[in-house]
Order: sequence, then C-alpha cells, then structure tokens
Amino acid sequence: MYVLGDITKWKRHVRCTAEQPTCSRWPRTGAVLEMHFARPHVSICSCRTNTTVPPVSLMLEMLTRSLTLMGRFTIAAKHHISIAEIYESELVDIEKAIAHYEQAADYYKGEESNSSANKCLLKVGAYCAQLEQYQKAIEIYEQVGANTMDNPLLKYSAKEYFFKAALCHFIVDELNAKIAVEKYEEMFPAFSDSRECKLLKKLLEAYEEQNSDAFTEAVKEFDSISRLDQWHTTLLLRIKKTIQGDEGDLK
Repeated sequence: MYVLGDITKWKRHVRCTAEQPTCSRWPRTGAVLEMHFARPHVSICSCRTNTTVPPVSLMLEMLTRSLTLMGRFTIAAKHHISIAEIYESELVDIEKAIAHYEQAADYYKGEESNSSANKCLLKVGAYCAQLEQYQKAIEIYEQVGANTMDNPLLKYSAKEYFFKAALCHFIVDELNAKIAVEKYEEMFPAFSDSRECKLLKKLLEAYEEQNSDAFTEAVKEFDSISRLDQWHTTLLLRIKKTIQGDEGDLK
C-alpha cells in the first residue's frame, strides 16, 4: 500500500520537464501539457531513478481519469496501454493488464479507431486463451476476424484470427471446432484454401482417430513452412494431451 507521503517523495525524484524531453513513456504533446486537470500528473514520468514500479502505474491511472473527464479518449487509451504494459512485463499481473487493454479498446472504438481497438483486443484474446478463458478468447478472435475479412489491406490476417478461434474451440470440444471451421469457411471462403484451415482438418481427423502420431506429424509439417509461436504451441499441446495414450509433447 502506497500512502500519500510515498507518492509525494516519489514525485520529487521523477519529473519529466521541458529540459528532459526523452522520457520513454510520456508523449510530449502540447495538448496534454496544456490541460488543466492533467497538468499535475503529466509532470510525472516512468523513469526508474530512485523509484518503484507501483507508483508509476498509479500516476498513469490518475492521468487517464483526468483525460477521460475532459473527453480526450484517444490519449487516455494510449495511457491505458502503457499501464497494461507495466502490469504484463514488470508487475506480472495479467488480469489487470487485460482490464486496461479492454478499456483502451473501448475508448478506441468510441473514437472509431478500429485498427487500434483490434490490436488491444488481440492482446486480450491471447491472454484469455493462456488463462483458459476460452469462450472470451473465441468471441474476440471471431469479432476481429469478421472486422478484418472485408478489408483489402487486412483480410490476409483474418485467417489467422479464425485459426486461433478454432484452436480455442478445439480445446473446449472437438465437435465445436468442427462446426466452427465450417462456419469460418462459409463466412470467409478464402479460409478454405489456407494452410491453417487444412491443418485444422488434419488435426480434427487425427483426433477422431485418437492418433497422436498423425496429430504430431500434421503440426510438424505446418511448422516446417510457417513457424508456430509459443502461443500456438501451447494450445496445440493442450489439445494433443486429450488424445488417449499421448505422451504430451509435439516432437
């Protein structure tokens, strides 16, 4: 628990002034610096000299509240992202990181900054899947996939989001995954020809046959061309462990 005296002492050590424009956290926008309510907090940066991390997140939260009262939602969203990054990388509190990414996404949506909102939602989806909150992850990936599949510049990414949603379905129930794949093919015909969709069908077939070797080979074949990251590997391993007689790896 940090009391007022702690924060006051912390503020004396960490100030971001015009003579120190290189602070890594705070955007030096004139609009923010001119704000009446935000001014007491904008002087506080997240430099690490003689500080501990919790007051940094506290000051950022104070600033975002001031910004939202003034209707500066885009700037507030950016600071919610900064808070989320502190929670995920330094305080290792993923639940709080999720909450701040969600708040940032809501603000971006309100400002019709859909691309920025989607980036925040994808962070939420990834963490929800890791925390086994699969239904929430599915909803996010399906939502972002639907939002991007009709965009000429973004539609290539839609197959990845549907792939992730299908993996989450697969962990919950194999039949759900099969139904989901059919739905995604109907929604987004290009998904049918994707390597992701073909992998899912091979995995579903291997699962039906309770053939862990076939499951592993399908994953290896895909990984030899398109490297699977740790997130995908984790979910695939969770699925494979449900196959009878499986030894629990993807080697």
